Amino acid sequence: MSPLLSNFAPLIINKYIIMLFTAQQIADFVGGKVEGNPEASVGTFAKIEEGTEGAISFYYDPKYEPYIYQTASSVILVPADFIPTQPVKPTLVKVQNPREAIARLLAMYESMKPRHKGISDKAYVSASAKIGEDVYIAPFAFIGENVVIGDNTEIYSNVSIGDNATVGSDCIIYSNACVYHDCRIGNRCILHSGSVIGADGFGFTPTPEGYEKIPQIGIAVLEDDVEIGANACVDRAVMGETVIRRGVKIDNLVQIGHNVEVDSHTVLCAQVGIAGSTKVGQWCTLTGQVGVAGHVTIADHTTAGAQSGIAGSVRKPGQTLLGSPAIDAKQFARASVAFKNGAATMQQLHELQKIVNELSDG
Repeated sequence: MSPLLSNFAPLIINKYIIMLFTAQQIADFVGGKVEGNPEASVGTFAKIEEGTEGAISFYYDPKYEPYIYQTASSVILVPADFIPTQPVKPTLVKVQNPREAIARLLAMYESMKPRHKGISDKAYVSASAKIGEDVYIAPFAFIGENVVIGDNTEIYSNVSIGDNATVGSDCIIYSNACVYHDCRIGNRCILHSGSVIGADGFGFTPTPEGYEKIPQIGIAVLEDDVEIGANACVDRAVMGETVIRRGVKIDNLVQIGHNVEVDSHTVLCAQVGIAGSTKVGQWCTLTGQVGVAGHVTIADHTTAGAQSGIAGSVRKPGQTLLGSPAIDAKQFARASVAFKNGAATMQQLHELQKIVNELSDG
């Protein structure tokens, strides 16, 4: 156990335990250096512009520097090279990366919250299901035949886990999420409300009478440490598996088509859509509303800007793409300037053409 967790000072208010930490304890935990009162204590977090006494805030963007001299927060995480230009009332903890440090503190704070345990008598749990230790299953959850759920997993109200599905340990599945039959969820995964894992892929074949459904007999697999945002969908495969590899983070309202493979630690932001049988590499970032065609491959460390349309394979790793169809970001920026000035350029060409015509007629 870290010093921060073993040496806290508990404060009891209305039967709730609030943990107070000193600036020195925080500095020890995040590898920082204290400037100011090392005994300054905090028990909550606040944005620097909304700071209150007893709160810890962080600063990393120069445009927020004025708040350092105005905030009521008791402790502020700042970059190691920060030098105040005015007197500072809060205690400063200097760290290499304030965003990373605050993330560690928030994760620690979240881990200290008591977790739910126990199975509600208002939940339906099949007699053939195998439930691990210290699992929480809330009222009105449905656990189907032969489901396996690992230790310490929390399943909230109105969640449906279909027959033969597997959910690992230390997962959280929030209300109204759905895991279809036979699908597999790894350890430490988080499924937010309304997310759907393993619904049928969009597979139809045209016939003279209309569109005939192609049965989707595969599954969807989430490896360890995957997080799925609210109302995001990962379709099951036609055959085989749709796979979301370890550490992938998927935002709200994302659509992953059948037989897609998203490799480890890739981030898919809101409203990204990936068509079937596409392979996305490791450590990629597809930002808001990026659309990806089916049956293409995207190389590792690719970044696609908002609303980019990726119509073909991206074979060179590490590129930043913009536009639709997506091209190199610098090339897109140059093209955007030309497009922005296009009307004026066309007018100039029209006037030059008139002069040429007049000269020719003369």
